[in-house]
Amino acid sequence: MTLPYEDSAAAAFLSRRILELKPKKTQRQIGQEAGFQNATMLNNLKRGHNKIPIDRVPALAKALEADLKRLMLFALEQSVGQMATNAIAETFGHGVTANESAWIDEIRDASSHSDPRLTTRSRIALRVIFGK
Repeated sequence: MTLPYEDSAAAAFLSRRILELKPKKTQRQIGQEAGFQNATMLNNLKRGHNKIPIDRVPALAKALEADLKRLMLFALEQSVGQMATNAIAETFGHGVTANESAWIDEIRDASSHSDPRLTTRSRIALRVIFGK
């Protein structure tokens, strides 16, 4: 039996993030911090039984120590589908995660705020950093 959201990016993200936090806190603690009354709700989300409730995204992101914008996009994808999520992101922007913002700050500082173009050379350098 296929679960409605088991193959979603949200379910994969939740599973991975809960596992990463395991040395720090339990799944039950994460669920409580996110405000879930039912102890099994987080398990249902990570397994794909349920979609992430939009109104719980801020608290869940905080409990998971995850980027709010990224989790919201995952939740939107489950709620309205990929095409609608893409339309929302195109309308309001993709948003920048805290980590991406740090990269942007460093690029601005390293370039003396010159707004450098992405050249073939700089693209190759970035891909080398990420092993691509």
